[in-house]
Amino acid sequence: WAYGFPELSASQAELISRSKRISNPGCYPTGFIGLTRPLVDAGLLLPDAALVVPAVSGYSGGGKGLIDIYEGSGAHEPWGAYGFGLNHKHLAEMSKWTGLQQEPIFCPAVGNFKQGMVVSVPLRMSQLKPGTSAADVQAALAKHYEGKQFVSVAPLNPTDVLERGAFLRPDALNNTNKLELFCFANEAKGTMWLLARLDNLGKGASGACVQNLNLALGFDEAMGL
Repeated sequence: WAYGFPELSASQAELISRSKRISNPGCYPTGFIGLTRPLVDAGLLLPDAALVVPAVSGYSGGGKGLIDIYEGSGAHEPWGAYGFGLNHKHLAEMSKWTGLQQEPIFCPAVGNFKQGMVVSVPLRMSQLKPGTSAADVQAALAKHYEGKQFVSVAPLNPTDVLERGAFLRPDALNNTNKLELFCFANEAKGTMWLLARLDNLGKGASGACVQNLNLALGFDEAMGL
């Protein structure tokens, strides 16, 4: 089996292209792994880091049952956290493909919008290799994804991506196979906030599937996307 995240490493797309069995990533893991794996590989994020992962997805992530609830009777929450058993089905995947020694604490939520999602990784600078700056973190992500057409890394503290100068919309990439990564930092306080934005139905599901099929069948990676 090949893990179907072509941007995971320099060799992953080739591995997918040669495989007859490809596992498509989950939407939440795509955001979390996309943010953390490059930092572990670069030696910046300590392998024993204990991470918390708040995330919110559109209600389509809950499948037909949740779609019917939100688009049917109207008896639904404007926003709802879930996964209180702290044993979400994506946790094994989130742990396996990051190189981290500790399973993260995953705090998912569903919002009153159909599709789109944001996955967050708040960090203390003390969880990073000593001497690592916020600029180093952003640079490591940018280097890892350089030349990757479906993944982009914004400059450090990118206020131009914020709605009304304050809000990061989860639905800005709807109907695309794109993944956007952001790094915000307050180095005076020794804190960072890493965020991944994607369409849970795009790069988080069917878009990634098409991308992987293209690789496996020898087509252009972006065909149909």
